[in-house]
Amino acid sequence: MRHTDRGEHDHADERVVDEDREERQLRLGAWIGNQRSRVATLSPERVEQLSAIGMRWTCL
Repeated sequence: MRHTDRGEHDHADERVVDEDREERQLRLGAWIGNQRSRVATLSPERVEQLSAIGMRWTCL
């Protein structure tokens, strides 16, 4: 979610292609929540990659 100058929230959407090669819309916040909930099952390399780009693993 991005914050606009007027104090409104702008929901960031991403288009992704799943393993079946079907394009679908995915909300960035939902994707982050999914990564947080799956951290125990992610590979150490994936956790390191996400951490390197600033992933916060707990909500404030």
